[in-house]
Amino acid sequence: MRATKIDSPFSQQSALGHMPMSDKNGSTFDRAAFLAQAGLGRRIIELKPKQTFFTQGNQADSVFYLQHGRAKLTVVSRSGKEATITLLSTGDFVGEECLAAVLGMRLATATAISTCLALEIGREEMIRVMHEEHTFSDLFLSFLLARSMRIQADLVDHLFNSSEKRLARILLLMAQFGKPGEPKTLLPKISQETLAEMIGTTRSRVSFFMNRFRKLGFLEYNGRIRVHKSLLNVILHDQLPDDNAVKPDIPLVPPTRSRSAKISQTARN
Repeated sequence: MRATKIDSPFSQQSALGHMPMSDKNGSTFDRAAFLAQAGLGRRIIELKPKQTFFTQGNQADSVFYLQHGRAKLTVVSRSGKEATITLLSTGDFVGEECLAAVLGMRLATATAISTCLALEIGREEMIRVMHEEHTFSDLFLSFLLARSMRIQADLVDHLFNSSEKRLARILLLMAQFGKPGEPKTLLPKISQETLAEMIGTTRSRVSFFMNRFRKLGFLEYNGRIRVHKSLLNVILHDQLPDDNAVKPDIPLVPPTRSRSAKISQTARN
């Protein structure tokens, strides 16, 4: 499915701000306006849920800036197994691999989860503005560093945390935990299969943990997931109120007849 081009500019409400900033060469550059409006080498597109920004194996010739909405980045192995790398939200860039010295192919597929508005910036225009406008290159570099730290945190999460803690962390990240004044947040529609792909477990385990979180009051869900900030307890504490519920009982092995006779004889002596 192809994205729809939008002619009218999108009025962005983000942390970028709307005041022009002076660059080192004395010019005034409004990076918020640049990322909110179509222009030379860039266009605004609208994507419906399940539409793709780009597909793995396509030519990497542009960068996308997500003005509004949620999306995901996935990869498919040669055997056809799909894995979700990360989730994208308002203010994220995606497709930055096109800035490599050699024009290559997309390494992943970016798909809209909800209705998205995005600015598509051509490779040449992206390189130009990064070289000429230092306020923009500073913004983009900050984003890349934040994404690198997120990937590193994901790796540590997979190596050292249980699948239950990994699920809790993903749900908190999707809920954009940390915004003040929001005790609970409604997540975009996402399947348990996708969550299982992200944390490296089975759908049945995700279902088990989700039911457990709901019983403990950490979230609500009936088609859509609503996350409570109390879910952070799963990350901060090693044990939950009913932590033993996830640990299978070890069955006792009944003694054999000969062993029982030996035990009885020992007791008589």
